[in-house]
Amino acid sequence: PRYVRTYLPEFAKESARDTFVKNHQLPPYEKADWKSDNLSQLTRLHFYEQAFNDSPKYIAQVNEKLKDLEPLIHCPNCVTEGGLSLDDIDLFSRLRSITIIKGVDLPPGVRAYMEHFAKAGDIPLYDSIAL
Repeated sequence: PRYVRTYLPEFAKESARDTFVKNHQLPPYEKADWKSDNLSQLTRLHFYEQAFNDSPKYIAQVNEKLKDLEPLIHCPNCVTEGGLSLDDIDLFSRLRSITIIKGVDLPPGVRAYMEHFAKAGDIPLYDSIAL
């Protein structure tokens, strides 16, 4: 629910925010049901608002999972011993998306990993716009 609340260029227009919300369902809906015209955009937006308001109860869980992840990261340059792999592309993109959540604490090893790939790929993290 945070992407559409931030000022990312891709969400500068209301139509872009509405399209994102319509195309990214929230539980308990399946994608087809969420995108159906049987569900109003106002209802979808209500679910996004509720999900944002429920964030505190999930942030603690995310922080614990990040602690579990830290020892699994081989080094700041790669997640596995074999070196750079598709696993790094996948993990970096997933972890980058949670940097938009204020209150998420990346343990030192996870932070070093994220900062390495942000710099190497010239891809900023979302910490500065976290909500």
